[in-house]
Amino acid sequence: MKQFRASVWPEGELLVAQCLDVDIASQGETEEEALEALREALTLHFSPPVATETPKIATLEIEIGAA
Repeated sequence: MKQFRASVWPEGELLVAQCLDVDIASQGETEEEALEALREALTLHFSPPVATETPKIATLEIEIGAA
């Protein structure tokens, strides 16, 4: 078993659940439905065959308030 963090927010008529550890999101009419759909999506993501390429994560630096 592995734990993943998720964020849930309303979007129109539905609730969106997005995994904060893997770039996967799902939706449902209730928070429980959205989280269950996300759980299913994560299970499918990690079922064989698994993704062969890990996405590259970049860090951007910008100046805020520059005149």
